[in-house]
Amino acid sequence: MGPISKVTPTHGHDEHDAVHAEHAHSCCSTKAAPAVVTIDNAASADARLSSFRIEAMDCPTEQTLIQNKLGKLAGVQKLEFNLINRILGVWHDLPSTDPIRDAIGSLGMQADLIEEGADSEAVTAPAPKKHWWPLALSGVAALAAEVVHFASLGPTWVVALLALVSIFSCGLTTYKKGWIALKNFNLNINALMSIAVTGAVLIGQWPEAAMVMFLFTVAELIEAKSLDRARNAISGLMQLTPELATVRQADGSWLEVEAKKVELDAIVRVKPGERIGLDGEVVSGQSTIDQAPITGESLPVEKTVGDKVFAGTINQAGSLEYRVTAAANNSTLARIIHAVEAAQGSRAPTQRFVDSFSRIYTPVVFVVALAVALIAPLFFGGAWFDWIYRALVLLVVACPCALVISTPVTIVSGLAAAARKGILIKGGVYLEMGEKLDYLALDKTGTLTYGKPVQTDYVALHAEAADSAPAIAASLAGRSDHPVSQAIAKAAEANSTAHEVTNFEALGGRGVKGEINGRMYHLGNHRLVEELGLCSPELEARLDALEMQGKTVVLLLDATGPLALFAVADTVKESSRQAIAELHELGIKTLMLTGDNPHTAKAIADQVGIDQAQGNLLPADKLAAIEGLYAQNHRVGMVGDGINDAPALARAEIGFAMAAAGTDTAIETADVALMDDDLRKIPAFIRLSRKTSAVLKQNIVLAIVTKVLFIGITFAGLATMWMAVFADMGVSLLVVFNGLRLLKK
Repeated sequence: MGPISKVTPTHGHDEHDAVHAEHAHSCCSTKAAPAVVTIDNAASADARLSSFRIEAMDCPTEQTLIQNKLGKLAGVQKLEFNLINRILGVWHDLPSTDPIRDAIGSLGMQADLIEEGADSEAVTAPAPKKHWWPLALSGVAALAAEVVHFASLGPTWVVALLALVSIFSCGLTTYKKGWIALKNFNLNINALMSIAVTGAVLIGQWPEAAMVMFLFTVAELIEAKSLDRARNAISGLMQLTPELATVRQADGSWLEVEAKKVELDAIVRVKPGERIGLDGEVVSGQSTIDQAPITGESLPVEKTVGDKVFAGTINQAGSLEYRVTAAANNSTLARIIHAVEAAQGSRAPTQRFVDSFSRIYTPVVFVVALAVALIAPLFFGGAWFDWIYRALVLLVVACPCALVISTPVTIVSGLAAAARKGILIKGGVYLEMGEKLDYLALDKTGTLTYGKPVQTDYVALHAEAADSAPAIAASLAGRSDHPVSQAIAKAAEANSTAHEVTNFEALGGRGVKGEINGRMYHLGNHRLVEELGLCSPELEARLDALEMQGKTVVLLLDATGPLALFAVADTVKESSRQAIAELHELGIKTLMLTGDNPHTAKAIADQVGIDQAQGNLLPADKLAAIEGLYAQNHRVGMVGDGINDAPALARAEIGFAMAAAGTDTAIETADVALMDDDLRKIPAFIRLSRKTSAVLKQNIVLAIVTKVLFIGITFAGLATMWMAVFADMGVSLLVVFNGLRLLKK
């Protein structure tokens, strides 16, 4: 009905173009499309989502054809492409899905409707097995045509017959896709190859036409198998979870049940050596768990009652029983897979550049080839045969296949390599951007430190409050989830009875307040005392002495003044020191941003070797610190794990979320999620980003230099069509293999 009007990114800053690498030839699209497309049709309240399984929709070429076709269909409002699983979602208000299936069918693809509520995995049928003999027959026939022609062993019709047998044995699919592309004004590799082979036949170059089609098909096959490695690196994660789980029944017996049918709060038993089938919380037993598939940790982790376990991890030593906390389709592993699939659908900056370049480059090459075929014979007396032949060679050698495919396979390999290490990157844009970072800002609590501080000091500042202050402070602190508050609450819980708190309010970056027995109390940091005007030189001296030791001081106050102080200390992770050292080796400067006092901030910064530290920061202050670094032309990343870090995380070029495994939102919201609390994964991410960037540059330079070289040879009349195929597909294979190097650990 209307043209395509708006691209809706599914995450981050980049528009989306799903990368699916099963059939390499399709990836040479000249019009890459986004993953979510809104059609310029009036929105309807009756719009519904219909999902289709399209086996042939395996790359942006098919996506573009479908997008352009359905974009003209009245009633269609939005398209959602999942090329990883070959599923198309169509938002429409049509009375039936027949027009949608008919439109897709006209493109030579079959669309199978997925019933509402069906598991997408259940409708994923294995690709039909292809017979090898047609390709073998094509190769034998092509070779025979070359021999008969070269040795003059037979008449021309014999050579032509052998060539046609070769071409039609392996080239019908290429011709079919090429014809569909040409009908839709899309000059992809299938269209260019079809034109080149047909042109060679028309000028009597039978042996070369056959050999070109055969070599192209072989190269496609090798490339597709190679690209499967990148795709399967992610889809293989699906195999980590067992299909069955041993679930306790109402009568106390145990029964094996399909994992996807297990309900929340069910009790599941896992034996030594078994994989854990669902996310849960241990209710009985003790064991060690290999969490490498989720967090990338090299060493097993001790688990006991109250600890979280994750689907896909391996129980090693003891027997465990756990309570299910997430359905199979919403486990941490499932969310990781979903996030990486979405990331594969996002186009990195280099890929967007290459797509834009190819969109202009391919039509230009086609026009130049046409000019080569016509100008010399028409105006300069050139031989028609020679110049048409050169034009056909130019079409083959100048195809941007290697250039277009070099970026997605490299990005997908990088994303998969990161996921194996417990680093979840939410898009190619962040994978590329990582190598440009020169400054990293870090939160303190839970990032550089364990985030589980303990109370080290208690001082009653008022004799009357000596006995009651710990219980009052614990009652207020118990209403907060901040680690410092939790430490105070835990220290008092064994020796005091909690009071009822009313009119409770959290004071961001300063503390909390609430009424107990009709009296208003504040529990907060040095900054809060200053704001309330209740500080004194004597109190300042006490606070400074404790803060100089790297301790965080919290005060209990009422309207009359400070009643007691509590000092809390956190411990620095050993991995933090190593991580900061590695960041410095990579040339990245570090800045700690914390709500703690400046003395504590400096003490912790000195312990781990951080360049600068800023304390007493509210969320807005952390954001201002990031803005200040931008003003100095730095490229800034931010690491944090709390709500207070959210504004700074959002403003940074890359926001890193710590210990994302098991949390509800970190995987969905972070640009890069570190699945455990090991800060050393950030240097690992930056090294991977730099390696990915280097491979991208190598591939692009290799592709362009080879094209320029062979185009020059073609104009000189020295190139043949089979040489052109080697030049084009050979470079394509090289860039694929180069990109796959990122998968090596």
